[in-house]
Amino acid sequence: MEDKDFGSSSFKEKLGMMKNFASAIVSRGLKNKKIDQATKQLRVLSCLGDNGDLTPCEYLRDSKTNGKYFCGGCGCGDKKGTWLMSEGENYSKLDYPKLHCPLDMPGFANYKESKPDESVEPITRRYYIENMSPEDMKDISVSLPEPPEPPEKKPPEEKPPEEK
Repeated sequence: MEDKDFGSSSFKEKLGMMKNFASAIVSRGLKNKKIDQATKQLRVLSCLGDNGDLTPCEYLRDSKTNGKYFCGGCGCGDKKGTWLMSEGENYSKLDYPKLHCPLDMPGFANYKESKPDESVEPITRRYYIENMSPEDMKDISVSLPEPPEPPEKKPPEEKPPEEK
């Protein structure tokens, strides 16, 4: 599959990309909300596969930064904020509560269930993920960064009484 590039996309495609980006940012909120563990596990499977029978997504791209990956299908490109996974407490792209996938895969806001023909050999990645057991899902390792603590508000200082 060919990568989507914001610069060379049509006006309509650019509007769609901007709308998806804005909805992801807004879903994060002021307190850096993140997705729950089960949904992030689905997203990891949808993007990275399972290091076994489930191959990675055809849009998965290696970043210029060693050990990082990004989606070539959404048009965001290779930037720190678009890496699918991050270390430690850093917020990654897959942490956003509302996130769209160009292939409408499980775990994403625009997910669409597989059609009956997707169960016929060779089965699709979507059908494979939909039919994984909960035990297999638990084996998918993900990190869920804790949102940073909001700064404490200091009470306003009282002004000394005016001298006469």
